[in-house]
Amino acid sequence: MINPSDDVLLVDKPAGWTSFDVVAKIRGFLRVQTGQRKVKVGHAGTLDPFATGLLVILVGDACKRADQLLKLDKTYEFTVTLGATSTTGDTEGEIIENNAASEPSQTDVEAAMARFRGGITQTPPAYSAIKVGGKRAYELARAGKEVKLEPRKVTIHSLEIIEYTWPELRCRAHVSSGTYIRTLAEDIGLALGVGGYCSQLRRTEVDTFRITDARTVESLTKY
Repeated sequence: MINPSDDVLLVDKPAGWTSFDVVAKIRGFLRVQTGQRKVKVGHAGTLDPFATGLLVILVGDACKRADQLLKLDKTYEFTVTLGATSTTGDTEGEIIENNAASEPSQTDVEAAMARFRGGITQTPPAYSAIKVGGKRAYELARAGKEVKLEPRKVTIHSLEIIEYTWPELRCRAHVSSGTYIRTLAEDIGLALGVGGYCSQLRRTEVDTFRITDARTVESLTKY
């Protein structure tokens, strides 16, 4: 049972859903369950629509802790498709193949990834939820307008290879809040000189919250 007055829910977000889709689904369920029109539901850190994994949903008074929870470290497993780029940095944009790309060795990949461990400066992607002049950056980008976002300092606490079979590079990263994995994937491809984009993304941890403890949207909203 969900406590509508104060609860923290761990949801395994499916691909194709926005974070708001999950919030709206749970809010609608609670409105029916409680008979109340006003039900506070939010989240502690968005996930891209193409991404899956851990979404921390806040209900009732738990929404007051959103700012605190947003600052927590996160862990992701992701795939970089090398030898190609994307206009959005992920699978939702136009994919541009680099036919001249040559296969980097495992040693090359490890050396490139080492450059991104620790404190780094990262420029957020144009297709992001950051507000520019009162509008979301992705809204401006979709309208064909140039989006310039300021670089920010982030920390990559750990970055490791799970598996590498050209052109797919599977990685795991433990990062500070505000880190964009799409940008990290692109930067790894750029460092290797072949290009790259994030073709799969799954969040597995938010601080001490684990994906293994998460539930599906369907199981949480069964009447």
